[in-house]
Amino acid sequence: MMNSRTKKYAKHTKWQNIVIIFVLLFMLISALPNLYSDKVNIHLTHNSTQNEIISPQDINFLLADHNLTVDVINASTDSTTITLNNKIDQHIIERLLIQEFGDNYSIDSSIENDAPTWLKSLEGKPIKLGLDLSGGVLFVLDVDTERALSDRLKSIALDVKSLALEKRIRLSKVEQQDNYSIVINYSSPKQSAYKDFLAKIKKNYPELTQNKLDENQITLTYSAQEQVKFRQETMKQTLKTMRGRIEELGITEAVTQKQGKNRIRIELPGVHDPEEAKRIIGATASLDFYQMAEHSKAAGILHMTDENGRKLRMNSKVVFSGSSIKNARSGQDEMGIPLVNLTLDSVGGKKMSTFSKKNIGKPMVTVFSEFYRNTKNEMVKKSKVINVATIQQHLGSQFSITSMSSPQAAQELALLLRAGSLTAPVTIVQQRSIEATLGADNIDNGIKALTIGISFTLLFMAFWYRTLGIIANVALALNLVSLLGLMSLLPGAVLTLPGIAGLVLTVGMAVDTNVIIFERIKEELKRGRHALSAIENGYKSAFSTILDANITTMITGIILYSVGYGAVKGFAIILCLGILTSMFTGVFVSKALTNLSIRENKSQLLGVKL
Repeated sequence: MMNSRTKKYAKHTKWQNIVIIFVLLFMLISALPNLYSDKVNIHLTHNSTQNEIISPQDINFLLADHNLTVDVINASTDSTTITLNNKIDQHIIERLLIQEFGDNYSIDSSIENDAPTWLKSLEGKPIKLGLDLSGGVLFVLDVDTERALSDRLKSIALDVKSLALEKRIRLSKVEQQDNYSIVINYSSPKQSAYKDFLAKIKKNYPELTQNKLDENQITLTYSAQEQVKFRQETMKQTLKTMRGRIEELGITEAVTQKQGKNRIRIELPGVHDPEEAKRIIGATASLDFYQMAEHSKAAGILHMTDENGRKLRMNSKVVFSGSSIKNARSGQDEMGIPLVNLTLDSVGGKKMSTFSKKNIGKPMVTVFSEFYRNTKNEMVKKSKVINVATIQQHLGSQFSITSMSSPQAAQELALLLRAGSLTAPVTIVQQRSIEATLGADNIDNGIKALTIGISFTLLFMAFWYRTLGIIANVALALNLVSLLGLMSLLPGAVLTLPGIAGLVLTVGMAVDTNVIIFERIKEELKRGRHALSAIENGYKSAFSTILDANITTMITGIILYSVGYGAVKGFAIILCLGILTSMFTGVFVSKALTNLSIRENKSQLLGVKL
C-alpha cells in the first residue's frame, strides 16, 4: 500500500514530467522551421495587355546564355513567376530581366518559405546564419572622434559670438586654440555684463571648464575626463545610427558592434549587393538648415553656391540640424515633384517655430553634407545646397524639403535622415565580401564533423552503459533539438562556423553530465544499494558537481560574449545556451526517462551484480 510520502513524491514527479514534456514540445515546434528553406520568387507582370506573353522557354534560353539556372518557371496570362533556391543569383537574374524585359514588364521579387501553413501561423523563424555560413559583406568603419570634437568646439565658438552680440559685449577675438579649447579675448566690459555673459556660457555648456588667463582673456576647455566622455557618447550615437540604417535596409541578422576605441564592425549576412549596402552605411550624411546672412546679425559668414551657380551668403550658425529630425518620408507634391516630409522632435520643433515666426517671407537654406577620404587618405567634407526655400508661413514640427532632383534621391535622403545624422565623420577602412558558396562548404563540413562526433558518442554510450546509455542518447538528441529551438526563439542568436564547433562541444558537455551521473550510480551500487535507490542517490549527489562545473563554464561564456566580436561572439552564445540545455536534458530529462524505464530493482545494473 502506498503511504502519504510515496503519494506526495509520485504527485511531484507527475507534475515534473508534465513540465518537461511541455518544454520539449515547445522547443521541438520552435526548431521545426529549420527543416524548411526559403525560396526566391521573381515576378514579371505585364505593364499592358498588348504585351506578348513571355514563354518559359524564352526565359530558359536567356538564362542559359549567361550560365544561370532556376528551379521552376510558371507562366499565366498576365504574369510569369520564376522560383529559385539559390539566393546568390537573385540580383544577377533580376538585372538581366530588367535589361531584357524592363520596358514592357514590371519586375519584383519576394521570399517565400515552404513550411506548412500551420507552422507559418505560429510565426516560427529558422536560426539566423552568420556571415561565414550564409555569405555576405563585412565592413569595418573608422569613426573620427577627434574631428567631431573639433567641430563641436567650432559650433560653440559661433554660439559664444552670437551670445556676445545679444549681450552687446565686444569681443576682440574668439578662436579655437586646438581640438580641446577656445580662447576668448575681450575689451573690459562692465563687470555685471561680463559675469552674466560667463554664467550664460556655463549654463549652456557645463561640460567646459572656464580658466581665466588674465583680466581680458579666458579659455573654455574640455578636461581629459570630458574628452573621454564625449568620445564615448559619440561612439554610442554612431552605433545607434548605424543600427538604424541597417534596420532601414531590412537586414535583421546584421551584427553591429564596437571594435577597439574608435572603430565599428558591421557584418551583413545574406547581402550579395555590397555597393547598395556601402552607399547607405558608408554615407556620413548630415542635414543643416541655415539663415541667409543679409537677414540676420551674423556671427560668421558661410559662402556656398547652389546648383544654379547662385552665390549664397549664410549665417554660419545652424538654425537646427538633422539630429532634431524624428521622422522623414519621401513623397510628391501636387505637381508630382519629389519631396521629403520631415517631422522634428520637441527641441527642433521649438527652434523651427521660433525661427519661422520671425522670418516669414525670408529664405532658408538646406545644406546636405558628407565626409569622405581623398586620394591622400585625408578626411574631406563635401557640402551642397539641396534647397533654398522661402518660408511662406509659421512652421512647426512638420514641414517639407521640396524640389528634390529625383524620387530615388528623395528616398535615399529620407532613409538616411530616418536613421539619424552622424555627429562624427565615418569612413570605411575595410570591406570584405564572403561568397555564399564558401558558407555552404562551411556548413557541410561543420555538419559532417558534428555527425561524426555524435555517432561515436552514441555508440560509446550505448556500448558502455547499456540501458542507461540508450537513455543518455535519447537525452542527447533532445538536447540538440532544445538548443536549436532556443536559438530559433532568441532574436539576437546567430549561428556561425565557430558556433557549430560550440554545438560539438555541447554534445561533449551533455555526455559528460550523464557520465558523471552514471559513475555516481555505479558507486552507489557497489556500496550495496538497490537499483532504484542507487539511481536516486546518484542523480542527487552528482547534481552539485555538474552545477559547479557548468556555472564556471557559463561565466567564461558570458565574458567571451561581452568582450568578443564576430566569430568569438557566435561561439560564446552557443556555449552559454548549450550549458542551459545540457543541464535541462542531462539531469531532468534523463532522470525522468530513467524513472520511466527502470521501475523495479534489477539483479544487475551498469555491470554491477546486486
